Amino acid sequence: MEQLITITESAALQIKDMMKNNEEEGSLLRVAVHGGGCSGLSYGLGFALEVNEDDMKIEQHGIEIVIDQESAAVLKGTVIDYKQSMMGGGFIIDNPNAIASCGCGSSFRTATNAGKPEEC
Repeated sequence: MEQLITITESAALQIKDMMKNNEEEGSLLRVAVHGGGCSGLSYGLGFALEVNEDDMKIEQHGIEIVIDQESAAVLKGTVIDYKQSMMGGGFIIDNPNAIASCGCGSSFRTATNAGKPEEC
């Protein structure tokens, strides 16, 4: 069975570090997809304290992750990684469902969900 999303060890270490630095230890990681951006859909990563009624909950690398059902349909098979380079670091989201993305890579669309494109 395919994992809904996968958080790499590198991303998990960064998330745990951010939780500690922001005094969010014990929080949940919320992964979501929202309408917006040049291509129509944008990713959202943040901390949450509650599991909503329509959330799916998984755990990876000791991090509890919540995803609403609407976002889950778009995120199936997605890998979230963290890369560090001399120019800085950032999360890399590899979504096999994305068929197009904007030039800056901050928004995307899928074959079944065009989202709500906005001006960049």
